Amino acid sequence: VCVRQATMADLMAMQASNLLCLPENYQLKYYFYHILSWPQLLYVAEVDGKIVGYVLAKMEDEAEVSHGHITSLAVERTYRKLGLATKLMRATHQAMKDVFNAKYVSLHVRVTNKAAFHLYTQSLGYKIHDIEAKYYADGEDAYDMRKPLDALPKSEEHLQGGAQGAGAAADGE
Repeated sequence: VCVRQATMADLMAMQASNLLCLPENYQLKYYFYHILSWPQLLYVAEVDGKIVGYVLAKMEDEAEVSHGHITSLAVERTYRKLGLATKLMRATHQAMKDVFNAKYVSLHVRVTNKAAFHLYTQSLGYKIHDIEAKYYADGEDAYDMRKPLDALPKSEEHLQGGAQGAGAAADGE
C-alpha cells in the first residue's frame, strides 16, 4: 500500500471511493476546487494502481487563526484496520504545518460514527471542541473536533518541495 499526494488524475477515483464509503457526497467540481487551491493537502492510499482511500483537506485562511480542515476521509471497507486512515491523516497534518504553518486542524464527525470517533481521539489525538446540532443533511449532530499542530515538528520533505509518502486516514475507518 502506497500513501502519496493526490494528482488531478486521481480525482475521479477519489469521488468513486467517497460514493462507496460515505453518506456525504460531493460533486467533482468540489474535488477540483480542493486540488487547485491546496494540492499539498490531498492524499490517496493506492494498492496495485487502485485508489482505496483518500483524504480531502483545505486551509481556512479567512479564519482568525489560520488552520486546516479535513473535508472528507474515506478508506474502502476491505482495506480498513490497516492503518491507512492514520497514514493519510498524518500526511495532511504534516503538510498543513510545513506548507501553511497551520496552528491546528479541525473536522466534523457524526456523533454516531464510533469507529471514526475512536480513530480521531485515540489514534490521532483530536479533542471535541463543540457539538454542531443538525450539521448533516439528515439532521444528525456532529462533533466539531480539533487537534493542535504546534507540537508537530516541521518536516524537511515539504520544505524541499517534495510531499510524497507520510501517512494517515480518518472518516470511515
